[in-house]
Amino acid sequence: MPSMQRLLIVGSGDVARRAVTWLAQRFRVFALVRPEGQPANDWRALGACPVAGDLDQPQSLARLAGLADRVLHLAPPQATGAKDVRTRHLLAALSRSGILPRRLVYVSTTGVYGDCGGARIDETQPRRPHSASARRRLDAENCLRRWGSAHRVSVVLLRAPGIYATKDRNGAGERLPRARLEAGLPVPFAAEDVHSGHIHADDLARACCRALFLGGAGRSFNVVDASDLKMGDYFDAVADCLRLPRPPRCSRADLQQRIPPAQWRFWQESRRVENTRLAREMRLRLLYPQIDLNPLNPVSQESGKK
Repeated sequence: MPSMQRLLIVGSGDVARRAVTWLAQRFRVFALVRPEGQPANDWRALGACPVAGDLDQPQSLARLAGLADRVLHLAPPQATGAKDVRTRHLLAALSRSGILPRRLVYVSTTGVYGDCGGARIDETQPRRPHSASARRRLDAENCLRRWGSAHRVSVVLLRAPGIYATKDRNGAGERLPRARLEAGLPVPFAAEDVHSGHIHADDLARACCRALFLGGAGRSFNVVDASDLKMGDYFDAVADCLRLPRPPRCSRADLQQRIPPAQWRFWQESRRVENTRLAREMRLRLLYPQIDLNPLNPVSQESGKK
């Protein structure tokens, strides 16, 4: 009987945890875990073998060489700098052995498209990121594509927008702007608001699982739902779900003065991102095709289903 293929998960956070139960039935799963991150026993309970290492400490990544047939790269870039140093450290570690993975899936961001003035766009849209974090994501995409082409590794890029989720049946996994709403921070008047995309964390996890098998080398996919909301409308919906007051409305000029700079950048870009390629080529039917804040709907135990 042939042995199971080996899968390495890099970036062992919420989305990885939503996918790992399904993945562990099909792969021998290794999860790169920082010493100060989620306890190793938690990953063992989920069916994965933890591998201690830190993308910020390249000397700690020696065990990754030749370890896996496929790689799921979910780790974000570091917080500063023009380039994604973490991705470079990962690729250097994977390249130390003559045994390279056959496939690598990277979760990027729709932020690489920059501001599109509210226009509808797809994967053919030029990538012109505005924020420093999105420029680091673009650098990672370019670096991964070059590496994949040079080493004949199939690299697939998944571009995700804002990720959300309500609590699962165990009371965990919430990914909602609760603290912002509790602080009473404003949002723009509707006429001055921006369009933003969203994806449920379970559907992003399912897209990761699918991309480990489907999608051409170097191909990119927008992993977004079909909801067409402005940012303020999304915050209103979340406030209603959490039974909190809806955020006050104000002008964009006032908003810039009243929110932290890190949040202001989200109101500097507007785009409506299409997911046709995801449905056509990945054949992925979303569990949450529209924003859905009902915690009783399908949750993480279904997230790996293809």
